[in-house]
Amino acid sequence: MTAATSIYNFKVEGLSGGTIDFSQYKGKKILIVNTASECGYTPQYEGLEQLSKKYKDQLVVVGFPANNFGGQEPGSNQEIGAFCKKNYGVTFPMAAKVSVAGNDAHPLFQYLAGEAKKKGVADPVVKWNFTKFLIDEKGNLVDVFPSKVTPMGPEIAKHLK
Repeated sequence: MTAATSIYNFKVEGLSGGTIDFSQYKGKKILIVNTASECGYTPQYEGLEQLSKKYKDQLVVVGFPANNFGGQEPGSNQEIGAFCKKNYGVTFPMAAKVSVAGNDAHPLFQYLAGEAKKKGVADPVVKWNFTKFLIDEKGNLVDVFPSKVTPMGPEIAKHLK
């Protein structure tokens, strides 16, 4: 596969089947987040859902479950989906479980790391669960937020109306 030149080139498998086609999000901001069900940051699912609902006309949140850090996402796609729905009422799109770091990182996360590097992010590699990548309405990376930045916090809110 040739290297993607835009976020809109990506299509990923959905958590409960189907495909998430990023080209359908043209004209909206996209917040891409690697998630885990057994992490100290897992309660951020609640804030991600609030963010998704509050800014639904201008923002799409897309979760990517990953087991890269501390084995904190051991479940199957079905178990992850059930956990997110039951505990946090997640309605935003969730991708099937992927790797977000290392040699086997999903091509989307390789692309995001490359874009972050172009923007001058000192260390664009995903270091832990709940790292957030904000994409603008034209498909450009705006910023990368570490795990500790909460979804409803001012760092992300300043980019939303």
